Amino acid sequence: MTVSEIIVVRIYLTEAGELQKTLLAKLHDEEKVRGVTVFRGISGFGRSGVVHSSSLLDLSLDLPLVIEFFDKPEKVKRILTHLRKILPPGHVVSWNAHVNEA
Repeated sequence: MTVSEIIVVRIYLTEAGELQKTLLAKLHDEEKVRGVTVFRGISGFGRSGVVHSSSLLDLSLDLPLVIEFFDKPEKVKRILTHLRKILPPGHVVSWNAHVNEA
């Protein structure tokens, strides 16, 4: 089994706005990263302290989202350079990891 170095990136957003669609189009269509998952949170808050949450009685359209992707370090570093221009500071975290190859 071969193990490769990758970087995992996690982007924190809310459902409001078009940023999610823009990011997914860039990651899928333009950059063709190896893997992307979008998680929809049931509750969360960021630096502003505004709590975004849902309940059974109220289905919010502004819930927290986490977009997570991974790829080779050189590709991710190039993508992160672009993301820093379109995302607010503090919304992107990343870390080194390993993936098992066939």
